[in-house]
Amino acid sequence: MSTIGADTVLAVFAIFCRIGGCLMLMPGTSSSLLPPQVRLFTAAALTFGLSPLLLPTMRGAIGDGEPFTVLSLVGSELIIGALIGLASRIYFLALQTLGAVMANAIGITAIPGVPIEDNEAMPALASLISLSAVTLVFASGQHWELLGGLVRSYGVWPPSEGVASEIRLTALLERLSASFMLALRVASPFLVYAVIVNLAVGLANKLTPTIPIYFISLPFVMAGGLILLYQISGDQLIQFMTGFVGWLEVQ
Repeated sequence: MSTIGADTVLAVFAIFCRIGGCLMLMPGTSSSLLPPQVRLFTAAALTFGLSPLLLPTMRGAIGDGEPFTVLSLVGSELIIGALIGLASRIYFLALQTLGAVMANAIGITAIPGVPIEDNEAMPALASLISLSAVTLVFASGQHWELLGGLVRSYGVWPPSEGVASEIRLTALLERLSASFMLALRVASPFLVYAVIVNLAVGLANKLTPTIPIYFISLPFVMAGGLILLYQISGDQLIQFMTGFVGWLEVQ
């Protein structure tokens, strides 16, 4: 009967730190509606399932098991896991931000939303788009690709090398730029719609200054925006998922 040594326990805990740090910020599992116990058990189950594959790499990083070495390893693993999860979540944060812009463009910002992904309530349109995108990620199986990228990260970011802040922050900045460009492409029809509609309303208000054109036009602006959303919402989600999947494939 084999016994489990201290180095094995420390290695498994270090693996748990990277996986748990990723799940803490990954889209879907980072939702405030998901109980912490579920997230904890999910991270523990993934850790035990992946430990036989990753133990040889992690044992080499632990070395003699000195306290300073173990603490620095745990800290670097938490940071690397959090960066991987944040790099994926940035796409959905950008989509939420542009979703709020879209809601403002069609005049439904005042309609209260429900806190779904975060503790703060977002406009109903932003919550609808972000929740649909998260659902598509799980329905299409892309969460397995993200977990596969987490496993492959042990080859890209070996535990023994620690955290190189310059490389990590540069990669995070690139993801931030790419995610907002993708979200801007998704929201661009509504931005163009808002410019055209507001220009038309402004011209009409100049021609008839005694009539409150702005308040009269609000229902029509909102109706036009909802019709536009009905027509292009599917293409918007496809565009977003194409960009997100493209990022997953290069990880």
